[in-house]
Amino acid sequence: MDFIDEKIQDYSEQHTSPESALLQRINRDTHAHVMKPRMLSGHLQGRFLSMVSHMIRPLRILEIGTYTGYSALCLAEGLAAGGKLITLDINEELETKVRGHFDASAWGAQIDYRLGDARKIIPTLDDTFDLVFIDADKENYATYYDLVIGKVRLGGFLLADNVLWSGKVLQGKTDKDTKAIVEFNEKIHNDPRVENVLLPLRDGILTIRKVSL
Repeated sequence: MDFIDEKIQDYSEQHTSPESALLQRINRDTHAHVMKPRMLSGHLQGRFLSMVSHMIRPLRILEIGTYTGYSALCLAEGLAAGGKLITLDINEELETKVRGHFDASAWGAQIDYRLGDARKIIPTLDDTFDLVFIDADKENYATYYDLVIGKVRLGGFLLADNVLWSGKVLQGKTDKDTKAIVEFNEKIHNDPRVENVLLPLRDGILTIRKVSL
């Protein structure tokens, strides 16, 4: 993930609105007590997620991959009045911690946190989503996209994290995760139903807008 110049990263964060006290606490706690803390969205990406959500003012958000709840809370900041965010994760070990983070926020009542296999849960959802954030196991990115694209409203948005995969997308790597990300990026780029912009923010965020059915 550390392939963007460190000084540029620091400068960008210094000129980005700060995290809330709760998000700072989640950030510190995740790095101190949870495995693979690099999975956390963090300050710069978190403020980007919040900004996008504020621009869209979504009534319904779906997040695939909760981790410790940081990104869900960032996305929830832009929810319209009466809005709801559904976030899915398979890691039961973090449940108590994550629910505590949500309960400590202003959006606890608007967040529907579900544990289980997203591939099985998504087909059961009847909601139409304004915004979807994909940040789970890379091997199933294309599957998640296929399952959810029909549930995104026309003009709605999807964001996919880690699409530069620490620069490995340019290195000809053949491991399954890199291969899955490369194939996912090509799949989106060649899907006539969407417009897409790949942003070199942190580990890469693919921004997708649904323009046709």
